[in-house]
Amino acid sequence: MSPHLTDVVDGAKVVLCCGTGGVGKTTTAAALAMAAADRGRRVVVVTIDPARRLADALGLDGIGNNCVEVELATTGELWVTMLDTKATFDHLIQRHAHDEEQATRILDNLYYQNLSTGLSGTREFMAMERLYELHTDERFDLVVVDTPPSRNALDFLDAPDKLARFLDGRLFRLATPGNRVSRKLTAPIVMFMRRIARVISPEVVDDTLAFIEAFGGMEEGFKARAAAVDGLLADTRTAFVLVTSPTAEAVEESCYFTDRLAESELAVGAIVINRLQPRFTSEPLSALDPTGLPAGVGAQVALLHDLAAMADAEQRELLPLLEACPGAAIGRVEQLDHDVHDLDGIREIAVLLSD
Repeated sequence: MSPHLTDVVDGAKVVLCCGTGGVGKTTTAAALAMAAADRGRRVVVVTIDPARRLADALGLDGIGNNCVEVELATTGELWVTMLDTKATFDHLIQRHAHDEEQATRILDNLYYQNLSTGLSGTREFMAMERLYELHTDERFDLVVVDTPPSRNALDFLDAPDKLARFLDGRLFRLATPGNRVSRKLTAPIVMFMRRIARVISPEVVDDTLAFIEAFGGMEEGFKARAAAVDGLLADTRTAFVLVTSPTAEAVEESCYFTDRLAESELAVGAIVINRLQPRFTSEPLSALDPTGLPAGVGAQVALLHDLAAMADAEQRELLPLLEACPGAAIGRVEQLDHDVHDLDGIREIAVLLSD
């Protein structure tokens, strides 16, 4: 028998809500966090998506890198935060620097300032760093993460390995001061960089060389942190909650994400299916024939048949995903007749997911 969705969330230290765009992932993350808070847990929900959907979903303004508590009449606590890539990177530099002088040299370096906001992959790694920070924060016993759409979420999950490979790469090891090889090659590298300066700004080259020099000795700390984050993803108390809807595109993307998780020996712990066609009766409709009934009644019965057929079609659409995740808990949210844009709406979803 598959576990209930609340069992998965209650047993987790980290919940990663993943899925394609437009399926209600942010709303689901907020609702799961609220449901856990209602049962006494101290929860922080964090979004790494630069869009302000989490703030909008909770009806709040001013969410940033600092955690903000949401006022709720509940036994637990609900906090929210949104990733600030540069602030997280700055904090990481300060933690791993040997002293304040080294940290200042790096933080003031123009190359670092560009790297900390513009380099491909930086946001993804800083998201994992922020997740680990919150996981080790004694204020919280559960972290719920609203990830970007599934293809980008895979970059997010791959970030620790990518950083470790970069720091172990030959070019980085050759360029980093303190390395036995780099001492022999420092002069050639500098000469090469000076030649580059003929076609790009010399200031850029100077800043790059200064950053490499200032970073020396910090790579082991970064690698250790990447390994710790990787271990957190594989921890049995980290739950992947796949959010989807009963459409061909969403199901196909969800199956792709599930396969990619399996390649990393990770599994979907729960599936939340949003915007399902409601079934308005639990009685079998096969015996109800609208033919020969009074016009008004016949039209209503015919409509029930049509809606039931739509619900059956959605179930068939979802079948490949459900078969790919046989042990996953399943949460179902039927189509609502209104948008969810405030705390009352989030609580409504939280109750549906808890039933």
